[in-house]
Amino acid sequence: MKRFDLVVIGAGPGGYVAAIRAAQLGMRVAVVERDRPGGVCVNWGCIPSKAILQCAGLYQEMKGAAAYGISCQGLTADYGEVIRRSRKVAERMSRGVAYLFKKNGIEMFAGNATLASPAMVRAGGEELDAGRILVATGTAVRGLPGIEPDGKSVITSDDALASETLPGSVIVLGGGAVGVEFAYIYRTFGADVTVVEMMDQLLPRVDKEVAGELAKSFRKQGIRVMTSASAKGLDRGKGTLAVSAGGVDEALSAEKILVAVGRKPLTDGLGLEACGVQLERGFIKVDQAFRTACPTIYAIGDVIGGMLLAHEASAEGIAAVEMMAGHATARPDPDKIPACIYCRPEVATIGLSEEEAQRRGIPVKVSKFPFTALGRAVASGHTEGFVKMVADERYGEVIGCHIIGYGAPDLISEISLARTVEATFREIGKTVHPHPTLPEAIREAALMLGGEAIDI
Repeated sequence: MKRFDLVVIGAGPGGYVAAIRAAQLGMRVAVVERDRPGGVCVNWGCIPSKAILQCAGLYQEMKGAAAYGISCQGLTADYGEVIRRSRKVAERMSRGVAYLFKKNGIEMFAGNATLASPAMVRAGGEELDAGRILVATGTAVRGLPGIEPDGKSVITSDDALASETLPGSVIVLGGGAVGVEFAYIYRTFGADVTVVEMMDQLLPRVDKEVAGELAKSFRKQGIRVMTSASAKGLDRGKGTLAVSAGGVDEALSAEKILVAVGRKPLTDGLGLEACGVQLERGFIKVDQAFRTACPTIYAIGDVIGGMLLAHEASAEGIAAVEMMAGHATARPDPDKIPACIYCRPEVATIGLSEEEAQRRGIPVKVSKFPFTALGRAVASGHTEGFVKMVADERYGEVIGCHIIGYGAPDLISEISLARTVEATFREIGKTVHPHPTLPEAIREAALMLGGEAIDI
């Protein structure tokens, strides 16, 4: 039997980061992974999807190159090659994680993990004696009753990432991050696309004005957006999906139906409950130190619920092992974790929306600076969208920022730092930003809150 200070189950962005940090802290670490290093994010999520989105964005730019005085005659896209490139990118990143394991002296075991006891993990024919166990198994795609994916006419995001054939038409069930990203991809490469979302806006957890701007842009791109709409059932024989929107029933038909309605925790078959670990709707219950009800078993990332973001899982993984090592580390604050969506226009958000601040009874000041007023945005031809900033009325602390437009995922990091140091809009406004750049929009939004905006 091999003995380890820590056995991590799952090599995704939560598990592999936690394993590396634990090794840095002097622990002997093992990782168990049934797929490939990097987990879902690297192999079937964040990385390959962003590789495809990069190709879609480039293709969209080239189709509009005439506006820049550039002629692209005979422009075509090889969708199969786009997918093959994304797989190569994922494989490269997976190899990178395997290299990091070797560099840090971490042993990896391939196979399904099961907990033989609170101090023993079985994997790949091996028995691993563990001082502590960290569960970071993540989530998997979830289906809908009556509209279960079959990998053919009804597909999941996993299927979409692997298919080298562009469908002629697609119905996307779910207007969350995965749904809108694939809607953009399919439409940009030429498919007819309809998005069906049961809530009253796309990206239900995002600021309403941002969601409304995205819906407006999607419609301009030729994507049909149906909100407050629910799928009632699928007639596989006729290939039609019954949808109800605003009390009106409609039969939609498409070559493919992409089910993007959320994800479910991967906890089945681990043997958690036999070790005393408590579950809630399949998610693992933990305390502020990521400990489960069993004192030797911890859990982080998507499998404990929350925002279901890769960088959140990584932050939790680092915090968990540092607390195991006795460091004075706090659990990451969800209000200080950014979320990004990579369709065009891109979306990034952090902290409280105007609506959420109202629900919490926090008086706020709100500003909205459009990219149409920004020199760099006009020069680059990316004038769609805005920066919306939310600040506490009493002290001026920036408690939220919501960006829609080109480069939004990169711009939001400035506000991530601002949230960490509890910066006020005055401090951001007084910070000199280089000109001409897109981050000037953040400064202008901050200046607007004090009535000092220059360019609007």
